[in-house]
Amino acid sequence: MKRVELFTDGACRGNPGPGGWGCILVYGKFRREMSGGEPETTNNRMELTAAIEGLAALKEPCEVILTSDSKYLVDAVTLGWLDDWQRKNWRLKTRGAVKNADLWAKLADLLATHRVSFVWVKGHDGHPENERCDQLATTEADKYKPAFPEGEAAGEGEETK
Repeated sequence: MKRVELFTDGACRGNPGPGGWGCILVYGKFRREMSGGEPETTNNRMELTAAIEGLAALKEPCEVILTSDSKYLVDAVTLGWLDDWQRKNWRLKTRGAVKNADLWAKLADLLATHRVSFVWVKGHDGHPENERCDQLATTEADKYKPAFPEGEAAGEGEETK
């Protein structure tokens, strides 16, 4: 089984708001960067999407070390919350629905295909791949920001001659 490193991050400009995700796959000398975004989303959805897109890009089952600064993602898997949510048909102990269940279900399917171990790193703390994933994610989120601040149109506030 091939051993792959996957680094992920998500970002959101407002929560909810324009969002982006970024990931880096590393296999030996091979390195692939991927990113994408949505005009209206949440940070947690982008964190999950980064992991999903990275794992989905693998063409065969792999041993994956997934590194993320998202406690939401890492804890849900490593502390068994994801397994509990699946067993309870995506319901919480309080009987409410699990947020982002659509993405958690996709991730669960991918985790069944690959052998994934999770590593949490502190965000914005100088980890090179985490910093790069953050750049990828924020660049994508910024693509959805309006060209002018809210309430301003082009040329508004300028004197006309």
